[in-house]
Amino acid sequence: MLAAEPRIAVPQAVLFDLDGTLVDSVPDLARCVNAALSSVDQPSVHEHEVRTWVGNGANRLLHCALTGQLHGVAPLATHSTAMATFNAHYAAEPCRSSRLYPGALATVIALAAGGVRLGCVTNKPHRFTLPLLDLLGLGRYFASVVGGDSTPQLKPDPLPVLTALAQLGTPAGRSLLVGDSRIDMAAGRAAGVATVAIRHGYDSECDFLDLGAVAVLERLVELPGVWGEPSFAD
Repeated sequence: MLAAEPRIAVPQAVLFDLDGTLVDSVPDLARCVNAALSSVDQPSVHEHEVRTWVGNGANRLLHCALTGQLHGVAPLATHSTAMATFNAHYAAEPCRSSRLYPGALATVIALAAGGVRLGCVTNKPHRFTLPLLDLLGLGRYFASVVGGDSTPQLKPDPLPVLTALAQLGTPAGRSLLVGDSRIDMAAGRAAGVATVAIRHGYDSECDFLDLGAVAVLERLVELPGVWGEPSFAD
């Protein structure tokens, strides 16, 4: 674990990003993206390409896949057709190949058992987030789940983070946001929440300490070290 000094107080609440933080969902996202591309006679893309596009919500993911560019914008009619196919496939089977990262379940269970309030703040649409959390055995531990369509703005806007904090009834100054991307770091910073980065996600080349993270973890079970306690058992 890399950490900025000083360590923070024990948090009242911990907010987790989902994709790239708790779960590697890219295999299922790539499968559904390629079904969507096939529906508009576009060639399939590789899973490693999808990994570079995840994080800004499903709409942006499809724009990236259709154009092959991170900031590309596909024609509206093509995007609409592809989006409908993607949604149908992902809703039908959101967890065929998605897997929790090592230590994710143990960390969530230990935090909940210790009385820490838990929230999930993701740019994935809410209707996909809840089934995925439940299928992975995480859903019951989260008192707040804020999806990409739960608020008018996505991360890096602070509104999703602030909405989760309001639902949990915890102040920003006694909360943490754990994420894998510069989007998460920016959202937490804008909301006044200390951020912790995890290296195993989709933005691993980012210099998270320079972006204001209080710590950078290799594994989620290291999280208690941020406030000076031993790591959770994996």
